[in-house]
Amino acid sequence: MIRAEHLTKKYGSLTALRDVSFRIEKGETVGLLGRNGAGKTTLLSLLTGCFPPEDGDVFIGEKSMMGEPAACKRQIGFLPERPPLYDEMTTESYLRFVCELREVRKQGIREHVEEILALCGLQEVRGRVLGHLSKGYRQRAGIAQALCGAPEILVLDEPTVGLDPRQTVEIRELIRRLSGEHTVIFSSHLLSEVQQACTRVIILDEGRMVLDYDAQRPENKEIKVRLSIAGDEKTVISRLRHLDGVLGAEALPREEDGVAEIRLTAARGENSGEALERLFRSLAGSGLAVRMMREERESLEEIFLRAVQG
Repeated sequence: MIRAEHLTKKYGSLTALRDVSFRIEKGETVGLLGRNGAGKTTLLSLLTGCFPPEDGDVFIGEKSMMGEPAACKRQIGFLPERPPLYDEMTTESYLRFVCELREVRKQGIREHVEEILALCGLQEVRGRVLGHLSKGYRQRAGIAQALCGAPEILVLDEPTVGLDPRQTVEIRELIRRLSGEHTVIFSSHLLSEVQQACTRVIILDEGRMVLDYDAQRPENKEIKVRLSIAGDEKTVISRLRHLDGVLGAEALPREEDGVAEIRLTAARGENSGEALERLFRSLAGSGLAVRMMREERESLEEIFLRAVQG
């Protein structure tokens, strides 16, 4: 659906983006993370055709952003960090105006705007002037304008920045609803937000892509389990390695004499819950004296820090 190839962008002597390449498939919701100045906004500006790169290109399907910019941009809805609102216009008239700019069929504008107002929860402020709306409603209006013309791809730059906790939850839920029918790319400083909304995360640091983490990839379809088992360490590990679904077992420092501390790697399968149940049944039938069992999950914060700190 979206393919970035060797994107490089410079501002004078500053190289803001360095040789960034990735592919995003239709229907994915991808989070873009990075420290301040990492190149997130620059990357989103290149993906949406706002700026041209020094090197590289963006492809939407088989169309090149450099070769066919108008055709590519028709498939993209973009919310910049500051929503592009006209404060003197009402919510409804603004969305009608954006639909005209995006060449929506004139006879279909009314119905299209009604659908967007309902989807974004803007019916009650449809007649209000944008300049008088709260920050939360302004963000909703910004997302609504990105939906005009029914683009397949939504690119959102910090969609929850400056919102209070309630507004943040509301915008997050809106993004979740949109992700069912659109390919969504959004940047955020809130790691918990990205972890809840995305299965895939692209991390930038100093203009380079340092990690493309996809929880659905085969190499990430494993779970780590911490076990405390009474018995001899070598014997316990040997028996664990023969259990169904176990990929590996390693000894950890002991906390009590006669009790082996083990980190076990098992196949995740469809989800970690099923994997844990399967492992628990295997352990129950093995005769091992299990004193403690818990899943060890690596947080997105740990993944992020490891990526940006090398």
